[in-house]
Formats: sequence, structure tokens, C-alpha cells
Amino acid sequence: MNFYRRLFPGKPVVLGGIYASLMPEHAEEEIKPDYLWRGVIPELDEVLPDYSLVPWWDGSLVFTSRGCIRRCPFCAVPKLEPEFTYRPSVTDLICERYSQVVFWDNNFLASPYHMEILSELADIKKRRRFFRIDFNQGLDARLVTPENAKAIASLRMQVVRLAYDSSSQREPLKRAIDMLVEAGVNRKNFLVYVMFNYEDTPDDFLRKVQDLLSWGVAVYPMRYQPTDALKKDSYVAPGWTPELLEMVADARRVLGVNGAWPPYEALKRKFLDASDLEDALKLRSPKEAVAT
Repeated sequence: MNFYRRLFPGKPVVLGGIYASLMPEHAEEEIKPDYLWRGVIPELDEVLPDYSLVPWWDGSLVFTSRGCIRRCPFCAVPKLEPEFTYRPSVTDLICERYSQVVFWDNNFLASPYHMEILSELADIKKRRRFFRIDFNQGLDARLVTPENAKAIASLRMQVVRLAYDSSSQREPLKRAIDMLVEAGVNRKNFLVYVMFNYEDTPDDFLRKVQDLLSWGVAVYPMRYQPTDALKKDSYVAPGWTPELLEMVADARRVLGVNGAWPPYEALKRKFLDASDLEDALKLRSPKEAVAT
């Protein structure tokens, strides 16, 4: 920040973004901006980003809603976007020259206009054969219905993202997957975010992984980080150890595909037959691998 002040003497320093919104007191003390902006700027959602700044990019980035109805205690969204707001249409935010659209909604299905927007996307998909749609933040499994499952399936998305944050979500998640499969989504196209290192135990995490692999869908482990953490991966929840958390990371690198655990038969058996999480995550040494 001192460099900025030297480069532009007399100009005010305005600090915003995720850091300023989540840790304003720390930002005030460490950065000492002239003005600190918390949260989003609603007017910016009404204009297209300047995609010319990233000429290699080939997609529209879209918010059809801000905030979330859930207000989960582990999540940063209630602080970043405290009010749940939504828009009735998305067509004016999708660039015709791009081959994909990426939605960053925190809870797209909570919008009262989500069916209308899914219909708009279906129309675009019909006109543009090679057009990909990605709900990058995931869909709320508790809000999946036979009606919107059919609309989602019609979009033929490469990845349908859901989440398994706590054991209480097991039945709603299973119902959502079954409804989407019945509507036409292939099980190989699911990717389920699974949070760990929060209030769960290692056994809870293992059971969630076992559920998903047995249901034939891919697992994407997501390590919990406190919203006020100043160092990545420094938090270790009760019941967990640094060594066990590192084993999860190693297993993602060695056994995973792009960080996810697909429901391959051998990997499924490794987790389903494990006595505990440590057993499930053990990796064979190079000598053992050669011997087999």
C-alpha cells in the first residue's frame, strides 16, 4: 500500500473485496486505507465485466442471485453478501461470443426465478450447440424437485455439483441425486463437495465418502478454513490431527483425479472396506506397488 501511495501521491486508497469484508478491523490496522468498502457493490451486477482484460477467457461469469437463505455458521457468505437478492432474467449477462457460462450463485435454486432462468438457458442451449453451463458453487440438494431436476437434466451439463457438508444432509442429498438421475443426469457427471475438519469427526467424513462412492458419484473433499484465518491450512479441528489432514491431501493427489475421488471400483472398495479413515487413506509404498 505504501508503494501505491508513492506511485499516486495525494490519491485516496480504497480497499475492498473478500479480505476487507471478512476482517475489516485487521485490514484497517494493517493496511490503513483511506476508505474501506465491505460487501458487494450492487450496481456492478447490472453491467458486463470487462472481459477484454482476460483475452484468453471464453465464458460469461454470472450472478443471478446474491447471498444465501441457509446462513451456515461455517460459511463466509452471510458476511460477504448478508442479504439474499435475485434477478428475474440472465440473458443480458451472457455474451454471445462465448462458449460457456459459469454461475457463481451461492444458492441458485433458492431464487424464485430459477425455473425461468433454467428455461432461458435451455433456449440458449438449443440455439448454440456447443454451449456449456456450469453452476460452479454447487446446487442446494434440499431444493431439488422433480420439476427443476428435469430442467437441469435438459441442460446436459458436464458437471452437476452438490454438497454434503453435514451428516444431516444425507437423505436430502440421496433424494436429490436419485431425482436428477431419474430425470436423465448420468451419475458420472456428479461432483459432490464434502466438507471436513469442521464439527465432523474423521469417522463422519469416512461415512460421507463411503455414501457417495457407494451411490456412484465423485467426491471432492473440502477442508474447512475459518473465515478469519490468516494462514491457509493452519486450523485443526478437535478430533483431527495435522497428520490425518495431510493424509487426506496426499490421497487427493495420489488417488484423485483433479482433486476428486471418482467412484472407480478399486477406490470404492478401498474406502468401503476400510476399518477407519486412516486405513482408507493409507497409500502403498513404491516397493509395495511394484510387488503387486
